Amino acid sequence: MFYFLSKAVDFLVMPLSIAFFLLLYALFTKKDTGRKRAVLLTVILLMLISNSYIVNKAFNWWEPKPLNIGSIQQVYDAGILLSGGLIASNDPAEDHAWMGRHGDRVLQTFLLYKAGKIRNILITGTSSEAVMAAGKGETRQAAAMLVKWGVPAHAILYEEKARNTRENALFSARILKEKFASGKYVLVTSAFHMRRSAGCFAKAGVKADLFPADFYGNYYGVTLKGAVIPDPDALAYFSLLWHEWVGYIVYSLAGYC
Repeated sequence: MFYFLSKAVDFLVMPLSIAFFLLLYALFTKKDTGRKRAVLLTVILLMLISNSYIVNKAFNWWEPKPLNIGSIQQVYDAGILLSGGLIASNDPAEDHAWMGRHGDRVLQTFLLYKAGKIRNILITGTSSEAVMAAGKGETRQAAAMLVKWGVPAHAILYEEKARNTRENALFSARILKEKFASGKYVLVTSAFHMRRSAGCFAKAGVKADLFPADFYGNYYGVTLKGAVIPDPDALAYFSLLWHEWVGYIVYSLAGYC
């Protein structure tokens, strides 16, 4: 029930959904004042969420700062890699993997392993039924990619039932307790998703250090053009961040993080 309820809430409060409802109100209301206010609010909303400068600052505030691998002083028994956008599979006949929108998580996990910072990799999460049935689940696809890059197959563990971040934490905790009961762990996920992930794993009893990947905010600054002219990419990025904010609030209210 929580899974479906969270998806419904997510749809209703997304920025474009709010703009859509405001325009519907403007279209059907008989009050001129209400119509003008609804249109004005829609314009202001769209201008704000498509502004590269504002969106970049929002990501800089929300995401943890990047870490250099060289600054890590210890070796972890397991690196916990959260799936969800690691691999893009569009055709069951594909003979090789395609990086998904959050594929940087795989790369950063690989770099940690090659640098000798983690001994094992636990990949957690499931894919859609159709993708799993075709043998294209992203946990296995990501693992196959890591093996091709030089990670031994025996160093990779799988958790393939979790449908959301809370289940990632709960199901991974069981595996970690069994395999590395007193071990040290590092959590690898997208920087924008790290606060919710870290909270869920802490609630599940997993004390892990954090290694953020897949950053959307940058520290090179934004051009004047990007700060003035609406940017469709900024709108897409803000929708991603807004989705995470909603998820974090819902998880916090439910006591999951």
